[in-house]
Amino acid sequence: MDGERRSLMILVAGPYRSGTGGDPVRIAANMRAMNEAALRLFRAGHLPITGEALALPLIETAGSTAIGDPAFDEIFHPMGERVARRCDACLRIGGPSAGADAMVAIFEESGRPVYYRVEDVPGGE
Repeated sequence: MDGERRSLMILVAGPYRSGTGGDPVRIAANMRAMNEAALRLFRAGHLPITGEALALPLIETAGSTAIGDPAFDEIFHPMGERVARRCDACLRIGGPSAGADAMVAIFEESGRPVYYRVEDVPGGE
């Protein structure tokens, strides 16, 4: 990243379980897509974050045994919302997702940028 651009903390928001029917392989593919976008942002000089990367270890530690159980629900979306309030920008990827759209709304309400392609992020060409 050149000296003229500022490194941004960017939340990568995309579907996690939306559209998967609970299929672990499809959920893993959604997570992989978010991680691939995060890697591209990192290589462009930014600090990418996914709420899942922060929430899932805590969910496991809290004793969750299934997506949507009380420990999962206590942590998953609240973690994403807390992270969204701290990041400089959002990269929205993937298909329909109420959770990802809620993250986008947090950025839009505060006037912070929302990108829909890595190429549109400063330095993401």
